[in-house]
Amino acid sequence: MRLLLAAAFLALAGGTLAAETRVALVVGNASYRSFKPLLNPGNDAGDIAAALKARDFEVIEGLDLDQEGMTRAVAAFVAKARQADLSLFYYAGHGFQVDRENYLVPVDAAIRSRADIERQALNLKAVTDGLRGARGNHLVFLDACRNNPLRGQPAAGLSDEALRDGLAKVEDTAGFLFSYATQPDKVAFDGGGRNSPFAQAFLGHVGTRGQDVGAMMIAVRKDVIAATGGFQVPLEISSLTSQVYFTPGRADTASPETQLWQLAAGSRDPALLRIYLTRYADGAHAGEVQGMLNTASLEPAPGSPRSTPDDRLSDDRLWDYALRARLRPLVEFYLDRRPDGRHVAEARALLRNLPTAEDVETRPEAVCERATTHPRDATANTPGVTLAQLAENAEPALAACRQAATAHPEMPHYTALLARALAAAGRREEAVARYREAAARGNLRAQVSLGLILETGDGVPRDPRAAIALYGTAADNGSADGAINLAVALMQGTGIRKDPARAIALLKRAAAAGSAIATYNLGVLAQDGTLKEPGRALAYFDRATELGDPRGFVPAAILLDEGRGVRKDPASAAEMLLRGVAADTGEAMNQIVHRPNAWSTDTIRSVQTRLKRAGYYDGALDGRGGPKMAASLQEWRRIGSLDLR
Repeated sequence: MRLLLAAAFLALAGGTLAAETRVALVVGNASYRSFKPLLNPGNDAGDIAAALKARDFEVIEGLDLDQEGMTRAVAAFVAKARQADLSLFYYAGHGFQVDRENYLVPVDAAIRSRADIERQALNLKAVTDGLRGARGNHLVFLDACRNNPLRGQPAAGLSDEALRDGLAKVEDTAGFLFSYATQPDKVAFDGGGRNSPFAQAFLGHVGTRGQDVGAMMIAVRKDVIAATGGFQVPLEISSLTSQVYFTPGRADTASPETQLWQLAAGSRDPALLRIYLTRYADGAHAGEVQGMLNTASLEPAPGSPRSTPDDRLSDDRLWDYALRARLRPLVEFYLDRRPDGRHVAEARALLRNLPTAEDVETRPEAVCERATTHPRDATANTPGVTLAQLAENAEPALAACRQAATAHPEMPHYTALLARALAAAGRREEAVARYREAAARGNLRAQVSLGLILETGDGVPRDPRAAIALYGTAADNGSADGAINLAVALMQGTGIRKDPARAIALLKRAAAAGSAIATYNLGVLAQDGTLKEPGRALAYFDRATELGDPRGFVPAAILLDEGRGVRKDPASAAEMLLRGVAADTGEAMNQIVHRPNAWSTDTIRSVQTRLKRAGYYDGALDGRGGPKMAASLQEWRRIGSLDLR
C-alpha cells in the first residue's frame, strides 16, 4: 500500500495536472420595459464575458434576458457549475431587496405588488442554493445596486423599511465569495463612460498575473472609491476554502509603469514611448521618455551596451501587457507591429470591447475624468494629472466637468472634479465653493482638498481644526489620503493633540486597504523605532513597492545589506537595488554609482553578477561600484531582466 501511494505521488508531482474547469454566467440587463433603462449593463456583461473567456472560462452570456431567459440561463449554469472547480456569476442590471431578500430583475418584469416580485423577479437564492454543497469555489459578483425601482410606489404595498435601496448582505457560506459593487443598502452608479465603475475596475485588475482574488478585490475597491470619490465602496464577504487566481502564474515583480517603460525604452519605438507618456505623464521615467522622443536618433549612444529590442519586445510579452493594461492605443500598436502575431484574433476581439477614441474625446464624463483626476486618485484605467498639467488645459476640462456635473446631479464626484479644474484655472473663490459643496455631500477627494486649503490658508483664512475634522471624516469613509494627513497631524500635534498611537492605527488601516504611501510610512516608523515592531520595516517597505511606491526599494536594500533587524542577505539586497534601478526616479542607481562605499562589497558583487548574467556588464566582479557601472545600470533600467519578472 505504501509503495502504491508513493508511486501515485510521484506520478502526480512529475506529470501534468488536469486543467482547472471554470464556468461563468454573465448577465447584463439594461433595456427594461417597465423600469428605467440602464446605460451600461450590456457593455459591462459583454466586456466581462470576453475577459473571462480569455482566462479559460466557459461562459454562458445573457443580454437583456426576460424571466424565461434568466431561468433557463441559471439552470444551465448551475448544472455546469456543480461539476466545475471554479464557478462565477456576474450580474449587471436592476436589483433590489425586499425584507432582506435579494432579487434580480428580468427586462420584462412589471412589478407592482409583493406577489409580482415572487412571480417575475429572480431570487438570488435560485443561484446560490443550486451551488451549495457543490465542489469547488463559487464567486458571485453583483453590480446590481441601482435605486430600488419599487420605492415610492404605494400600490406595491411595501414599506420603505422592506424596500431599502441596494442589496441585502448575504450570510457567509462555505466555498462562496459574494462581491457587491457597493455596500449593502447603498446605491451604485451606472457610470458615465462605457462601463460602470465596478465593472471598469474589475476589468482593470482581472488580468494581473499571480494575484489571488482577495488581493484583486482590494485593488478593485481602491479604484472604485477613487473613481467615485467614495460615493461607492465595494464590499466582499468571503468564505472561500482555497485561494483563487483569475490569471495564475508567477506574479510580476515590476509595476505596470515599469513594465510599460521597459517595453517602450527597450524597443525605442516612438509610438510606444508616446503611449507611456499618455498613461504616465508624471511617471518616474517621463523625463527620460521625453528625452528619447526629443533625440534626433533613437539609436543607443556610442559605447553603450547593445540590446536586442526585437527579442526583448517579444510577441507574448507585448500582448501580455496589452491584455492586462486594456489601453486601446497599446492594442492598436500590437496589431500594427505584429500583423502576423499569435494573438491578433484576441487583439481584434479586445479592441471591440474598449472605449473608442470618439468616446474618450467627446463624452463629457470621460473628458472630465481624464483631464482633471488627481494623481492620487489614478486607477488602472484613468491616469491622474498634476495641477500644473491641468492648468495648461483648464478651459476644455471646465466645460466637460460642468456638463458632467449637470448630467449627474446625484454624483458629487463630478462637482469635485469641477472644483479642481476651477482651482487650476485660478478661480479660487468658485473652486472653494464647489469643494465645500462636494465635501458636504460626502466626496472624499473634496474633503481632503478642502482640508489642505483650510490647513494652509490657501486663499481662505487658516482653520486647522476644520481641516482636521475634514481629514477625519474622509478617513472614516475610506480615504487613504485623509488617514495619512490626519496621521501626520497627530504625529506633529498640528491642530490637534499629539497621539502617535492613533496615527499608527490610521496608517495601518490605510495600508490594509491598499495604500502604498501609508505602507511606506509604516516602514519609516518601524525603521526609526517609533513603531515598536522590530524586524517589520523590511516587510512594510517590500509591501509598499508591491503596491506601487518605488521609494521602498532603497531602504529595503539598506536593511538587507546591513542586516538591520533582519538576516544579512547581500543577494536579496542586490535584487532590491536592481528593482529600484528599473522603477524609481534614479535614487537606486545613484546609490551604486555615487555612494558605492555605503554598500558592502558582497551586495555590489551580487549586483555585478546579475548585470553580467543579463549581458550588460563585462567588468570585474570586484564588489566596487562607481561610475564604471553607470552604463550597465542604465541599460538594466531601460530593458531589465526577464528573470526578475
